[in-house]
Amino acid sequence: MKYVVLVSHGMLASGLHNALAMLAGEGREDIRSTSLENGMSSTVYAENVRKCISGITSEDEILLFGDLVGGSPLTTAANVIAEAGLMDKTAMAGGMNLPLVLSAAISKDDMDTEELMEMLITESREELKRFRIEPTESEDEI
Repeated sequence: MKYVVLVSHGMLASGLHNALAMLAGEGREDIRSTSLENGMSSTVYAENVRKCISGITSEDEILLFGDLVGGSPLTTAANVIAEAGLMDKTAMAGGMNLPLVLSAAISKDDMDTEELMEMLITESREELKRFRIEPTESEDEI
């Protein structure tokens, strides 16, 4: 099985997890998350990551998404995954957002992991767009 694992500072990972439940289906065991909360020690957070990935074996794959490349949630999660002997089964990306993780959850079982990650990063970059609503003139304003 391919697992989507979300990690972040604050509650971003759990918030994205909640949004994924709305959009991709609730109760999915293949989507997991944990967060480094304000004031939490790195030891406690690492233990939370261990719990988050419990049950994932060398037969599985992990798509690990973090909020910041180089941030402690992502680097700590990578270290825990390496300690578990699963790094060779893990693809990682930082800068996660809802379109990225939604596409991952929906497409992960239909594509090779490397191809999927390339598609996800390209797609994610294309999703960031400026949104404008131009005011319209009403007849009263003329």
